[in-house]
Formats: sequence, C-alpha cells, structure tokens
Amino acid sequence: MATESSEGEEEGKLTGGSPVLSVDEDLREMGKKAAWSVSSCKPGNGVSSLRDDNLETYWQSDGAQPHLMNVQFQKKVKLQLVALYIDFKLDESYTPSKVSIRAGDGFHNLKEIRSVELVKPTGWVYVSLSGNDPRDTFVSTFMLQIAVLSNHLNGRDTHVRQIKVYGPRPNLIPHQLFQFTSTEFNTYAFVR
Repeated sequence: MATESSEGEEEGKLTGGSPVLSVDEDLREMGKKAAWSVSSCKPGNGVSSLRDDNLETYWQSDGAQPHLMNVQFQKKVKLQLVALYIDFKLDESYTPSKVSIRAGDGFHNLKEIRSVELVKPTGWVYVSLSGNDPRDTFVSTFMLQIAVLSNHLNGRDTHVRQIKVYGPRPNLIPHQLFQFTSTEFNTYAFVR
C-alpha cells in the first residue's frame, strides 16, 4: 500500500521517500491516457523527461514560480494517488519544498485538493488525493495540475524526475470477466 510518506508524516508535511515505487494492486497508472504539459522548461529537460521511466532524467523549469505540470484527460477519470520522484541529494536547491495539487474541468476552474510540504525528499513521495471523508476515496476530474510553489534553499527553478498518476482499477475482483454491480450477481459470480 502506498502511503503519503515512507519515513515520517505530519499534517501537510511529507518527509523521506521510497527508493522503489510501490502501489496497491487495485490501482492503475492513468498518466498514459493524458495529455501532459508544463509551464516552462529548459531545452532538453521538457515534459517527456517526466514520463520516460528514467530516474536519471528530469524536467527542469525555466521561469518564475509557481512551476506547473498539467495533466489533461479526454474524459472524466477517477484519480486516487500522485507519486513524485524527487531527489534532494542530487538536486539540492532545485528540489520542490511546497507542492499544490489542483483538480477541475479545465484551467478556468481548478480547485486545490491537496497542499503538501516536502522536507528533503529522496525517492518516491506519495500524495493521496482521497478526502477526509472515508467515502471520498478518489477525485473525479478532467484535469490535474501539480504546482511547485517553492523550492528548498530558496531555489528558483525546479527539478522533478518522474510523475505517476494512479486511479482505481475498474474491476476490483481479479480474473473476473464481467463487472457486476449488484450484490446478488456478485454472490454467484464464481463457481465453487
């Protein structure tokens, strides 16, 4: 199970990081279904570096804060978790220290759903999009925006090495050919 932090956690603060990406089996990566864009980038360190599955490459912003990463979907999707690979040991003042995650139908109506402070993260940092209410296990949205509001050591530009966006799998029962919605059908879904 992926949690918001691997080592320590306070209200809105995430410390540490996980060297290996680890998420629940009932989640699937949704980023490949999206159109990705960034507010700015240095030549050779663009949006493709965020999604290439290589921890040696990184997106580097080029401009004033906040630095924005936009994830737009063609249809409304359910999102539950954002995983960021950030490395304070390698990136120092380029490392994000405060990140805001916003969701909405488009640029015109984004609302902040999470704001976290990162304390010298090295590795995968998990940010849950679940609400405080146990019934709010995911966010249903057309667009997700990850905004880097500030960096460690008052750095200007930022480095983010990888981003993964996860949503719930449509079929929670593995190896079931059909997805039943009623309890009666689920009761007789398997042969004993």
